[in-house]
Amino acid sequence: MTTTDGLLLGGIVATLIIAVILAVAETSLTRISRVKAMGLADEGRRGAGVLLTLVEQPERFLNTILLVVLIVQTIQTSLATLAGVSLFGPTLGPIVAVAFNVGITFVLAEAAPKTWALQHTERAALASAPFVRVLLVFPPLSLLARLLIGLSNILLPGKGLKEGPFVSEEELLATVDIAHEDEIIEKEERALIHSIIEFGDTVTREVMVPRPDMVAVEGRDKVVDVMEVAIAAGYSRIPVYDQGIDDIAGIVFTKDMIRAVQDDRGDLPVRDLVREASFVPELKRVAELMREMQKDKFHIAIVVDEYGGTAGLVTLEDLIEELVGEIVDEFDVEEPHMEAMPGGDFRVNARMPIDEVNALTGAEFPEGDWDTIGGFVFSLLGHIPVEGEAVEHEEFRLSAEKIQGRRIGRVRIARMEPADVPAEA
Repeated sequence: MTTTDGLLLGGIVATLIIAVILAVAETSLTRISRVKAMGLADEGRRGAGVLLTLVEQPERFLNTILLVVLIVQTIQTSLATLAGVSLFGPTLGPIVAVAFNVGITFVLAEAAPKTWALQHTERAALASAPFVRVLLVFPPLSLLARLLIGLSNILLPGKGLKEGPFVSEEELLATVDIAHEDEIIEKEERALIHSIIEFGDTVTREVMVPRPDMVAVEGRDKVVDVMEVAIAAGYSRIPVYDQGIDDIAGIVFTKDMIRAVQDDRGDLPVRDLVREASFVPELKRVAELMREMQKDKFHIAIVVDEYGGTAGLVTLEDLIEELVGEIVDEFDVEEPHMEAMPGGDFRVNARMPIDEVNALTGAEFPEGDWDTIGGFVFSLLGHIPVEGEAVEHEEFRLSAEKIQGRRIGRVRIARMEPADVPAEA
């Protein structure tokens, strides 16, 4: 072995070491999340500050690492070929070099370091972050990376790797589910996180008390009579209308009526005690509405449709229940939203949102112009059903079990036997 052969072998070893470091850096830095890096920085871990800077802009370090990996692999392959030819001759040397690169290099510089980085992501990321930081500030390398990326942007459509939502809503929910399965968070915490994320997509129409269920009074009614209505219903605020339910004059507070009765003014028309009402469109997002309620200090709002008519009302309690679940007080008549029946059937409140029904029953009822399971049954039937009337959708039979006036009160969901499923389903 000559001096030249020794230098070639030394160069091969050096490039292999660099390749190992780059493999660990690439795997660990792309594996670790920004939230995790922030947690390590808060703990005061050594190198966490540099790591956080890198993961905040992954497009910067990733292109540079890939470029250096390509350069190192090219140099290592060339040195291995020269060393093989020098030691084993021009015929056998290239074969030995190829076998070395495919076998030894793959194990030492790819599989082993990347597997280790996956198993020790935090440790690997903290250790490799300073090395990657040096590569980023090395002027010739950073200039070459920018030139090559600029060339790729000219040859290919798009502008290279862009910043974006590296964690989608679905991935975040999946992470929460995995944390619950691993007993890192409790079941209640998982449900609350799901509710908070879904809260941002909910509109007022989905949580409001619909118009038929509203308790409202006429403006010329006496205060003492309206107070009896409020006490019987258990409400502290009641809408007051003039010409009709679409002409809401304001909101009357029970405490104002009690004070009026104590002052012997119980015979006054309730119109004299109303306070200004807040009106919101039915498609307003509940997250925005809750912020407005907190800011302007009101607890009830009248929901109007696109034609200006009254669609329903929404309270602060309705919004909070969307986050934490039903809040039942001494005035509420608690009825289960869903009951599991013998034989695998379900009895659900017709006002239950279609997505909640799908989640609890395992069905896949479609979403459309309707918000509730009752609205879905209406759309399938095309008319107001009589009590007990049923309609079939795929492998389910939906029965209008309870009719209240012109609307459905309860729906029974039954899974049909395979022999009973219509052929078109």
